[in-house]
Amino acid sequence: MRETWAALAADPSAHLVDVRTVAEWNFVGLPDLGALGKRVLLVEWQRFPDMTVNSAFADELGEALADLGVGDEASLYFICRSGARSRSAAIAATAAGIKRAFNVAGGFEGALGPDRHRGCVDGWKAGGLPWIQS
Repeated sequence: MRETWAALAADPSAHLVDVRTVAEWNFVGLPDLGALGKRVLLVEWQRFPDMTVNSAFADELGEALADLGVGDEASLYFICRSGARSRSAAIAATAAGIKRAFNVAGGFEGALGPDRHRGCVDGWKAGGLPWIQS
C-alpha cells in the first residue's frame, strides 16, 4: 500500500481508480488522496446488488480519464476490497489500451483477519493510509 501511495505522490499524472460498488464507497469508505491534491476515480467493475460485470467499464473509465485530461500513458492504480476485482479491472483496462495499469494487491480492506473482520490484516486501511467515510 505504501508503494502505491508513494507512486501517486511522486507522479502527478498517476491516479487511483476505485472499482468497488457504489454501496461499498458509501458504506465502507474511500481512500483519501486530499493530501496529494488528487481525488479517487470511481468506476464500478461490478454492479451492486447482483455483482454482474459492468459492461460499460472501459467506456466509463475512458470518460473519467478524459474529464481529467488524462491520456493512456498515465499510471493507473486499481483498487477494490481485497485485490481480486481490481486485478480483473486492470487487465480489462490494459486490453482497452491503458499502457500502465497496476493492481493494488490487498485492496482497501484486505483479507479476513483471524476474527473474520477485514481492515486489520492488510490493505489500505490496515496500512494506516488516509481514508474517509461519508
